[in-house]
Amino acid sequence: MTVHVDTSALIDALTGPRRSIDRLVELTDDGHRVAVSTLVLYEWLRGPRTAEERAALEELFPSDESVPFGAESARVAARLYAQMRRPRGRELDIAIAACAIVDGAALWTLNQADFRDIPGVRVV
Repeated sequence: MTVHVDTSALIDALTGPRRSIDRLVELTDDGHRVAVSTLVLYEWLRGPRTAEERAALEELFPSDESVPFGAESARVAARLYAQMRRPRGRELDIAIAACAIVDGAALWTLNQADFRDIPGVRVV
């Protein structure tokens, strides 16, 4: 199974005390293809990251291999947005979920409540 890593899990795994690094390793050890989307890459890069943290991300998830948010993801995100009861202010989460859906991936997030009502997303 493919698993997309949400920004919350990525930050928790690669910054500070790295509380979620063991879970990230488990996912790969269990044979899952683990990836980040270009949207998560954007959220990661806009944050206050150290050179060491940026290098760790690049080593684990080379930016050139990020899953793109393309036309199909945009269509799915727009459809999800229209279906949801209160989507305003959640556009980026909806787009991240759409990217995972289009890639046939589950989404590993530490903010499960942010994705609970998005139709079709499988949360790890």
